[in-house]
Amino acid sequence: MSQAIRGVRGATTVDADTVEQVTERTHALLGEMLRRNNLDNESIISILFTATDDIHSIFPATAARDIGLGDVPLICARELDIVGGTPRCIRVLMHASVDVPRSEVHHVYLEGAKGLRDDLPE
Repeated sequence: MSQAIRGVRGATTVDADTVEQVTERTHALLGEMLRRNNLDNESIISILFTATDDIHSIFPATAARDIGLGDVPLICARELDIVGGTPRCIRVLMHASVDVPRSEVHHVYLEGAKGLRDDLPE
């Protein structure tokens, strides 16, 4: 199969809105997304982060720069404030060039976000 552009989804939560915890959990989430999909910096096209309205301490994109993703286009946005939504949640949509079919992309949900998309293969 030739290279294709795929979206890789992921999410995590933080127990407390602190710079340290948002940074740590963002690093863990991105690391797992890269590892499970055999991606490197060069294969990433862009990353969109959203955070729920109860996260104010740091931009998840700032944490991404710490692990060498500073040359990747990154943007943060607010997640919709939906009744019953997962609190203190960071979501990621990573666009990447991969050589696997869409059905073989591994989406990553960690911490309190594990149940958000339990219909997807791990």
